[in-house]
Amino acid sequence: MANSGPRIEIEYCTRCRWLIRAAWMAQELLSTFEEDLGQVALLPNAEGGVFEVRVGERTVWSRKGEGRFPEITELKQRVRDVVAPEKDLGHADRKDPA
Repeated sequence: MANSGPRIEIEYCTRCRWLIRAAWMAQELLSTFEEDLGQVALLPNAEGGVFEVRVGERTVWSRKGEGRFPEITELKQRVRDVVAPEKDLGHADRKDPA
């Protein structure tokens, strides 16, 4: 039986050849949140430079808005904050002492 959790969409630019990056991030999110997600969808888009990650209707990462790609730990933190705020991400939540 499929999980009834939220749908994550990763929209990526096909002209920029970002499929592998999008697929890797999808795999990382699925392995981290396997009990919390309903599905992860990859959405190809020929619009130059688009790379967005959405949880439901909420955009949690936009390459254009942030000016860069996310580090996987920060993407997991943003997804976690929406889908499972109580979830401990282990080393991804630990901050190095200043």
